[in-house]
Amino acid sequence: MSNSDIGFIGGGNMATSLIGGLIANGFSPETIYVSDPDATRLDHLRRRFSVHTGSDNTVPASCPTVVLAVKPQVMREVVVNLAPTWADRDPLLVSIAAGVRISDIDRWAGGGKAIVRTMPNTPALVGAGATGLFANERVDEKRCLDADKVLRAVGITLWVDEEDLLDAVTALSGSGPAYCFLLMEIMQAAGESMGLERDTAKQLTLQTALGAARIALDEGEDPATLRKRVTSPGGTTERAIVTMREGGIEALVKQGISAAQRRSVELGDALGEE
Repeated sequence: MSNSDIGFIGGGNMATSLIGGLIANGFSPETIYVSDPDATRLDHLRRRFSVHTGSDNTVPASCPTVVLAVKPQVMREVVVNLAPTWADRDPLLVSIAAGVRISDIDRWAGGGKAIVRTMPNTPALVGAGATGLFANERVDEKRCLDADKVLRAVGITLWVDEEDLLDAVTALSGSGPAYCFLLMEIMQAAGESMGLERDTAKQLTLQTALGAARIALDEGEDPATLRKRVTSPGGTTERAIVTMREGGIEALVKQGISAAQRRSVELGDALGEE
């Protein structure tokens, strides 16, 4: 293994996106090792990216940087089984499993490990992800950069100062795409109820959402400023915004996101139980 090698434990959709992003950003397929119990998935990864693949987790686990890309429910079993592999090594462990806390991963891995916990979201599948990251005290600046490179291959990365804040990241951006899809769903249904054809309402909704996001990203203004800019006094947009606010949309959305944060904490507690 060379110092630049990256191992992936798990070859699912998020791992596939990260591997594709890394290669697109100049990483050699020869430096990437992937394990997964699904032979069909491994064959797909090998054919698509020409990376090293296999069913033995100890091979990618021997890399200097190891991405733990398994489901949260099986993280404990996987890490416990790999603890002997890491007994005489000092790898950087990068977890992309929602809810699994660093202290639990460290305990299962044998203790004293350098761990970065991340919370990516599904737009990473199309290279437009947003990922929150937190590192424990054993991760130095170089290793922070190493972890950042992996996640930045599929979108933006933002570091938080406290691990508990990843529950807020989960609630805001991790679950956030579903909130946006719900709004799009409602907008499309409203268009159809007013007589638009289903496909017409769908295309208008999706393109509007895409355009609004691009304006917000390109101009860098606060969303409130952008909203005011496109809301003419006495116009149709103002009437809609006033009606939505009178209906309690702001409080309802905040309540929903807060509920997601609380659920993230609950899941973390459950996943870390002995």
